[in-house]
Amino acid sequence: MDPVNDSALRRALARARDGKTLDVTEATVLLHARDEHLDALLEHASRVRDAGLEAAGRPGVVTYSRKVFIPLTRLCRDRCGYCTFATAPHKLDSPFLSPDEVLEIARQGAAMGCKEALFTLGDRPEDRWHQAREWLDAHGYDDTLSYVRAMAIRVLEETGLLPHLNPGVMSWWDLQRLKPVAPSMGMMLETTSRRLFEEKGQPHYGSPDKDPAVRLRVLEDAGRSNVPFTTGILIGIGETVQDRAESIFAIRRVAREYGGVQEVIVQNFRAKPDTAMRGMPDADLQELAATIAVTRLVLGPKARVQAPPNLVDAEYALMLRAGIDDWGGVSPLTPDHVNPERPWPQIEELAARTAAAGFALRERLTIYPEYVLAGEPWLDPRLSAHVAALADPATGLAREDAVLEGRPWQEPDGGFVPAGRVDLHVEVDTDGRTHDRRADFDHVYGDWEALKDRLGTATPTTPGDVRQALRRAAADPAGLTDDEAVALLGADGEALEELAAIADDLRRQAAGDDVTYVVNRNINFTNVCYTGCRFCAFAQRRTDADAYTLSLDQVADRAQEAWEAGATEVCMQGGIHPDLPGTAYFDIAKAVKARTPDMHVHAFSPMEVINGASRTNLSVREWLEAAKEAGVDSLPGTAAEILDDDVRWVLTKGKLPAKEWIDVITTAHKVGIPTTSTMMYGHVDNHLHWVRHIKLIRRLQEETGGFSEFVLLPFVHTSAPIYLAGIARPGPTARENRAVHALARILLHGAIGNIQCSWVKLQDDLCRQVLQGGVNDLGGTLMEETISRMAGSENGSYKTISELRAMVEVTGRPVRQRTTEYGVPSAERLAASAASDGVCQSVRRVLPLA
Repeated sequence: MDPVNDSALRRALARARDGKTLDVTEATVLLHARDEHLDALLEHASRVRDAGLEAAGRPGVVTYSRKVFIPLTRLCRDRCGYCTFATAPHKLDSPFLSPDEVLEIARQGAAMGCKEALFTLGDRPEDRWHQAREWLDAHGYDDTLSYVRAMAIRVLEETGLLPHLNPGVMSWWDLQRLKPVAPSMGMMLETTSRRLFEEKGQPHYGSPDKDPAVRLRVLEDAGRSNVPFTTGILIGIGETVQDRAESIFAIRRVAREYGGVQEVIVQNFRAKPDTAMRGMPDADLQELAATIAVTRLVLGPKARVQAPPNLVDAEYALMLRAGIDDWGGVSPLTPDHVNPERPWPQIEELAARTAAAGFALRERLTIYPEYVLAGEPWLDPRLSAHVAALADPATGLAREDAVLEGRPWQEPDGGFVPAGRVDLHVEVDTDGRTHDRRADFDHVYGDWEALKDRLGTATPTTPGDVRQALRRAAADPAGLTDDEAVALLGADGEALEELAAIADDLRRQAAGDDVTYVVNRNINFTNVCYTGCRFCAFAQRRTDADAYTLSLDQVADRAQEAWEAGATEVCMQGGIHPDLPGTAYFDIAKAVKARTPDMHVHAFSPMEVINGASRTNLSVREWLEAAKEAGVDSLPGTAAEILDDDVRWVLTKGKLPAKEWIDVITTAHKVGIPTTSTMMYGHVDNHLHWVRHIKLIRRLQEETGGFSEFVLLPFVHTSAPIYLAGIARPGPTARENRAVHALARILLHGAIGNIQCSWVKLQDDLCRQVLQGGVNDLGGTLMEETISRMAGSENGSYKTISELRAMVEVTGRPVRQRTTEYGVPSAERLAASAASDGVCQSVRRVLPLA
């Protein structure tokens, strides 16, 4: 470690003393503190820790978790230079512990008062070891994580222990699968040093799961998924002091933005025999103390900071002075399989050492008290009873008198009990929403200030030659470059009129002159949702005044009303309600088909598909096939927003990544379920994002042919949380709306024939303008449109056929009713819709008496 200037160290210590926000350079300087400088650093860190414990309502309390260690498999696809846990198949009796072995460890732990079952295993061993693949196949598991999920459920049901899962690198989809079976999960970041990963001879070389970017993505995905997550850094493995500081700041960024980092472990490297790093010196304990103290100062008083007690020799007091408030998991039964040469201290000894330093030792659960007390969205309803049986309801810590016993793990039931403001679909037009934002606005979306840091400064796009781009659009629509397409989005005046004319000529070639619409009804069966989409003003907590959930009978009643009014389609989407049973989506489709067998069920966004698949433990393909069998005829291609994760992670905290959206949509097409495609624009995006999104939609259509239409959805800002927080702009301008509708027609020419505008989001006059610039479809009569109305749209919840015709009439184009598939409805349907004017009586506005 290179020495630092004494004056720089004193300046950094003074800033720490005064509670100033430290930067990476100052943190790097403080990591060098030793002797009297270290004493000062520890004093400042202790003060911050104590303030945090006071604010949390447990002053002077240091926690630990009584656990058993379940090494589900010691096989791993990585080759870390310091690891003795991972081994080769020939050294094991079996690639995996058997279910009986897992349960025996858990039962013994329960008998000794443990409450946590720590599942530790190597990363995806089946990718490297054929023995692992063969074992999983023989026992009926698709992959290692499927076995982890199954064993977590067995432990919950048969012992009552709470699983904490450490399966290594997980995808966003993996986290959805595992969240319902574990109150918490974890993965050490270790370091952000790319050198240790990329250079031959370094400890992480040849280990694909040790890519720092991949591991940071896991931390972010866990936060987006509302998973209480444990992470930390490993010091002394060859990283520089600056690497160490940067790693701490990387964790701080994720913790601030998503609020899901429940604890940060600062772990010191200990050399082990029979490893590539056996000759490396152990990390010095003063170095460890300085790192803990800097971690505390950087992360602040709310952070929970831990040092494993079996790795600190006898320096318990030093670690407490450095600012820890947790000792981690301590097992009275099983060894630390990662550091087998370092036995756990006896819990009685740990309590005595902690008391000698002036603190009381209290047991916690694997899920930290803050998340226990918060409940939703951090704790899945399927685990609520298991956690409640062990948690003190006042503090969220472990109950001293808790009885360990297995409890059923099952899907929530009763989510279809009608509740709340079930007439919101009508009242939103008459009474409006109760409040302009939901009650948990300040925290459900993550940290707004951290989000502004993520947004950064948008790189302005340089306008290209509009005239040249117009010539290319007329001659070779699909051949436009990104720069040319961006130039067209900046068209104005005569150039905009020419752009619209080019698009309208292409519209005439692809779809003729008819302006089409469908008689349909939107049925949003619940608006209870904790996903945290920052653009969505529809989602509510279950306790909010505007929250509601419909029963299956109410959904079917609305479908029947729509059928009687001549509808050929119901479009059904809802919030990600934590209490809906795993079969919810299938049940909804079946209920509609049972009441109206010939109704086209256009239902469930890709986000709902992922939610349904994770709840039922089915693959996306299996779930879609089951949905098709239940009566789903097509999927709305919503939840797309902008298919660029840099934009998505500003727009939404927890919605599915672009890759998952693409996977759901393409899989749906492969199993014979057509979908629409959409783009929501005009918020935190730019014109290049729009161009790339549309081109991606075209590429997918060329691969699958499953899109029926492309729907442009301008951002409605008025009550959108991201606008209220001062981050998003107030939607696209009228000029931009005209340009992007025209550009969509041009870029999708020859691939998608139907371009739809949203009358809900555009005024009638603007609808007419885009109809003269490439658009051929108006969408539906809708009957109840609640989502955009809750966001502040002022265009009503439905339009009658007469209103749609009147809107189009001035353009001189014919208007025609269609089916979802753009066919011609039967004579009976046309007659029924004509009689009702396309809207059922129950949702019509009450006209004042003359």
